[in-house]
Amino acid sequence: MRWIRAAGRGLLVLVVVMAGYGASGAHADEGAGGGRGPLTLATAGDLTGYLGPLLQGWNRTHPGEKVTLVELPDSADETHAQMTTDLRGGDRGRFDVLNIDVDWTSEFAAAGWIRPLPRDRFPLDSFLPPVVDTATYDGRLYAVPYVTNAGLLLYRKDILDQEGVSPPRTWAELEHDARTIAPKYGLGGYAGQFLPYEGLTVNAAEAVYSAGGTIVGGEGTRVTVDSAAAREGIGFLARGIREGWIPRQALTYKEEESKQAFQDGRLLFLRNWPYAYAVASAPGSRVAGKIGAVPLPGPDGPGTSVLGGSNLAVNTHARHPDSAARLIAYLTSAPVQRQVLTRGALPPVRAGLYEDPALIRRFPYLPTLRTAVLTARPRPKSPHYDQVSLAVQAIVQDALTGRQTPGQAVRRLARELDAIASR
Repeated sequence: MRWIRAAGRGLLVLVVVMAGYGASGAHADEGAGGGRGPLTLATAGDLTGYLGPLLQGWNRTHPGEKVTLVELPDSADETHAQMTTDLRGGDRGRFDVLNIDVDWTSEFAAAGWIRPLPRDRFPLDSFLPPVVDTATYDGRLYAVPYVTNAGLLLYRKDILDQEGVSPPRTWAELEHDARTIAPKYGLGGYAGQFLPYEGLTVNAAEAVYSAGGTIVGGEGTRVTVDSAAAREGIGFLARGIREGWIPRQALTYKEEESKQAFQDGRLLFLRNWPYAYAVASAPGSRVAGKIGAVPLPGPDGPGTSVLGGSNLAVNTHARHPDSAARLIAYLTSAPVQRQVLTRGALPPVRAGLYEDPALIRRFPYLPTLRTAVLTARPRPKSPHYDQVSLAVQAIVQDALTGRQTPGQAVRRLARELDAIASR
């Protein structure tokens, strides 16, 4: 869950006035804390600066339910640590509404930190179908999708056009072009996010999923990672580092560092979220007008992205749960979701926006992103997700740096995940 800085993007205060909004947003909550009143909304650092102005629109039209924005670090790991510390404290805590990574829903719900929500209070049928699953745990809705995301393969269109080749659809094509074309232009071949943090979990999961494998099943109760597909996926990445068509510098990359390398004209291919396309296409970028985006490749054709994004959840001890539900309905309404895209460069959850001709002209990657989201899969769902992710990061890093073979790493990961699942 990252809020990414969009270069040179002016941000306007959004004022949304919706007739009868209170009725469409949420019904009065008769539970603890009841009624309506002021709220706090906790989120990872809003690096685009779009969310504060957007909430000013809410505050102008809901003076009795004003929202205070609490920005935590932009790092998902640090945000998770601060949120869980606050939630473990019991009582009310600092936060009423939490903007959480999609893969924290199961953990927060299992711990009793967030309250279940009635499905009929939110327009879930208008969302892209896969995003709704990220907001459920044990068959119940515990959050509402707010933004979604899927990894894309960004590429230097000008260079591939000059070489007369199409963007890669398979790992073999990606490897060939990264190995043979990139050096001709003084570029690194391919990079993702390979520093041991949440981004490495994402990249590793995408490699395993694309090869046809899985990591866990049954809400984290079954460990399924010890497979030929997992060895193939991790082996693909490890081979790239070992043979040099993935630069060793990529072992230090998070989203921003990898985006900057691509934007500075140092990479032929990059796996990243769609924001990187928007920023690299902005005026002043060295590669503006020279890039394209396609679905991630896999062994035999298009691969599988991890489903990213964030969900909005209500603290079990929220002061004003009715206002919290109304705020979530506002933030997921069609007019505000449009602003999430146009002002924040973040992919909305509303399906209809991906077919809007005006938005497609402005964000030409939207059809590709829609396809990627519809075929994407969530990261391993587990009530112990933070421990699962840490294990994946540490062990996959050992494979990428050559301290273990992919086969050894996969077997070790299976053992560690078994231990986590049995807790």
